[in-house]
Amino acid sequence: MEKLIITVAPTGAQTTRKHTPYVPLSPKEIADSVYEAWQAGAAIAHIHVRDESGNNTLNLDTYTEVVDRIQDKCDIILNLTTAGGIDMKDEDRLRVCELRPEMATFDAGSMNFGSGVFLNSPVFLEQLAIKMKEYQIKPEIEIFDVGMIHNTLRMVKKGLLAPPFHFQFVLGVHGGMPATPKNLMYLAESIPADATWSAIGASKDQLAINTMSIILGGHVRVGMEDSVYYRQGELAQTNAQFVERIVDLSRTLGREVATPNEAREILGLGKSSRAVLSN
Repeated sequence: MEKLIITVAPTGAQTTRKHTPYVPLSPKEIADSVYEAWQAGAAIAHIHVRDESGNNTLNLDTYTEVVDRIQDKCDIILNLTTAGGIDMKDEDRLRVCELRPEMATFDAGSMNFGSGVFLNSPVFLEQLAIKMKEYQIKPEIEIFDVGMIHNTLRMVKKGLLAPPFHFQFVLGVHGGMPATPKNLMYLAESIPADATWSAIGASKDQLAINTMSIILGGHVRVGMEDSVYYRQGELAQTNAQFVERIVDLSRTLGREVATPNEAREILGLGKSSRAVLSN
């Protein structure tokens, strides 16, 4: 199997200090958490940002501060959310592409999300695909249900998305597919054979889905966006804890972990010219 790419999602849109006092919210906290996760073995950082009150924002200045702080310290691949939450304006979501990250999220359909609606209309998705192509951003195609794979393949036929594709399966969210082994295997078998994929198990299902992904040849995402508990009843104190556990588990299962530049090669990105600090 190719080396394992570990993505860390340190903050997310839903996790608050009511869930855990350890979730990073300020630009410095997020950047420091990403740096610690990179030191532990993460190759990609999936970034959400918050305003001074801890609310979701797509403010480009806030994004820029987080990006600059991270890039001052390490060569991790940055994957910026174009969602930010379930109630963001389309124009603000599209504007994230102007920051030219190596990767950004492409949520491939609309769905009920908890008590709200996560709206990704066909018109918006076509606009987002065009923007990503214009700014040479690799889409992380987020899949919450199998219909979103078919949405993606229709856009491929239109020439709006081009290989190599990278899918992120998000399982266990209320309104999406349950986090079961059968569902994960079905999704993995439903994408183009030459695509790469990663998977998330929300909340209590994080470790189980991570483990299956390693065994099946996929990649993994961990972090406080997806789960705040390291084990039942025990809050994780850092995002790096989740990364360290996956590094140990993957090596136990006979699979080495990819550096950021190795992940870039696997994903079809150009290598970073940024000097690598001690890792």
